[in-house]
Amino acid sequence: MGRTLLLASAAMGLLCATATPVMAGTTADLLKRLHEKGILSDEEFQELSKSENAEVATAPATPPASAAAAALDDKRIVRMSESGVGMEVAGVTIKLSGSVNGFYVHDNGEAPNATNAVVGGVATVGGNSSAIRNGLLPGFLKFDVTTNQGGWDVGAHFGMYPGINSVSYTGGGANSPGNPRGLQTAGIDFRQTYLTFGRAGFGEVKIGRDIGLFASEQILNDITLLSSGTPAGNVAPSNTTLGRIGVGYIYTDFQPQITYTTPNFSGFTASIGIFEPLSSLTGPEEANKEPGFQGKLVYDGKFGDIATRFWAAGIRQKHDVIAGPDYTGWGWDAGAKVTVGPLTMVGTYYDASGLGTTALNLFDTDGLGNKRDSHGFYLQGLATFGKVSVGGSYGESNLDYANGVDAIANPTLVDKNSSWVGQLRYGLTSWVTLLSEYVHTRSEAHNGNRARSDAIAAGAILFF
Repeated sequence: MGRTLLLASAAMGLLCATATPVMAGTTADLLKRLHEKGILSDEEFQELSKSENAEVATAPATPPASAAAAALDDKRIVRMSESGVGMEVAGVTIKLSGSVNGFYVHDNGEAPNATNAVVGGVATVGGNSSAIRNGLLPGFLKFDVTTNQGGWDVGAHFGMYPGINSVSYTGGGANSPGNPRGLQTAGIDFRQTYLTFGRAGFGEVKIGRDIGLFASEQILNDITLLSSGTPAGNVAPSNTTLGRIGVGYIYTDFQPQITYTTPNFSGFTASIGIFEPLSSLTGPEEANKEPGFQGKLVYDGKFGDIATRFWAAGIRQKHDVIAGPDYTGWGWDAGAKVTVGPLTMVGTYYDASGLGTTALNLFDTDGLGNKRDSHGFYLQGLATFGKVSVGGSYGESNLDYANGVDAIANPTLVDKNSSWVGQLRYGLTSWVTLLSEYVHTRSEAHNGNRARSDAIAAGAILFF
């Protein structure tokens, strides 16, 4: 038996020494030749042949190259997406993105008195308060499923925006007033549900619920978007703070729409859409017959080392008042963003009639359908040095009376909301940014009443 093993080892050594790969049947041929030369006895040859046949029978078959290639069906391959957290399956890209934030906010407001009552004011009246809350952004979790079919890029998009604070679910749904008590739940605002389809040279069509066009650039370029800004309701915090909403621009909102965006022409893109008509929040009851219309024009360009973004947007909607005169609300905004080295500067302005202040159609008329005009602006600078950024901004929103009767009937109506913001950021990681902020807010009524509040905020925001 020892000689048999020795001979078997010698045979395998000869096989390993060959320059060509060992193919099926090679070992059997070699054993046969050794037997013929008398090196292996009949008994040894038969024993080794049995072992070889058993190994061949149990060895897995190697498919030909063509069969292996056919097995790699592209529809069964999973690839990592080019960006974000996601993957590509059978030509369909699934992406997941999101954000989480939280801040300690201390708001120091005046005690209520006869001279600081301002209807529509955003400065805090009611003393000091502390809260752990979201900033201007709630958290969000967004799913995007995109692919190309028949030459068209198509996609389905879903965005959920949960807050960390409990809400009452009265008078505002998921963004209703806060309810800081035990055994409560946070608000989950499902802001985005829309489809897109487009192709090179055609542009893109969006159908569903997403951010509006009017005033969208103002909020998206606001440094308080990542932080707190004016707290508003800090005693019982809701899903978000105000940021600079109502103290520099009107909130764009997330609205049902059908919007078309052109391809990029030398840095220019234009969007136009029809929107769900929104009734007044404070005016008489409406039964609107026409959709709203919004449009936006954007230019992105670079002049040497100077990067620029310019925009202009507009909104128009007819309001059909059930008991009172009909009116048409309209507004426009324009702005610029310029980056030179470490410094980024933003300036924006808006003007409107029958649109109101702070939110779309809030205090837009005198209650009888007589329009109030409004306007506002903000100026902002942010300097970044490595991981550290220092920024500041000033902004205000102004609201006029509809007429003399309105002035008599509503003496404490807000005339101007304004705020100063100072901000410090530190990029802890590529995902996490630490922020601290100081905010001074003022609200002034037409009759001279004034309210002031000061707030500090410190926390962090994460994006992935």
